[in-house]
Amino acid sequence: MSQNPWNVQELAFKKALDLLSQLNHHGVQYKVFGAMAMIAHGLVRVTEDVDLFVKPTPDNIDRLKRALRAVWDDPAIDEITSEDLCGDYPAVAYGPPDDSIGLDILTRLGEMYDYESVETEIKQVGEIRFPAATPRMLYRMKRDTVRPKDRADAELIREVFRLEDDP
Repeated sequence: MSQNPWNVQELAFKKALDLLSQLNHHGVQYKVFGAMAMIAHGLVRVTEDVDLFVKPTPDNIDRLKRALRAVWDDPAIDEITSEDLCGDYPAVAYGPPDDSIGLDILTRLGEMYDYESVETEIKQVGEIRFPAATPRMLYRMKRDTVRPKDRADAELIREVFRLEDDP
């Protein structure tokens, strides 16, 4: 018998909130973008991962790893290095052993976006406060991508928040 998809999504969301709580507890400098940021702005969106920009410093990456270990007891976390996240290909996809929710951890997205350039505002879900990309930033990040899902998200964000295209 398969698991109820609603229960799976609820468990994934709880794990994502646990992760955000641990990021805060460990002093990680991070910014949430993607579907979790959309959810924080009140837009219903099912997601299979949490998208994070993290500040690309060795100390911050060490704090990130401590936060991840507090959520998942997984030796693979040690494979995440500051050399990776501060190097030429500054992105790591992490899939925890419990398959609860994946993570896309970035310090830069191509030449367009990096940790410093992502505009955020503090959002709160339950007791957890976290920096989430603003609706305008989410729109900019999603509008010109090749994935139809991202283009649909961009259109929804533009309509709900009455955003205009940049000149």
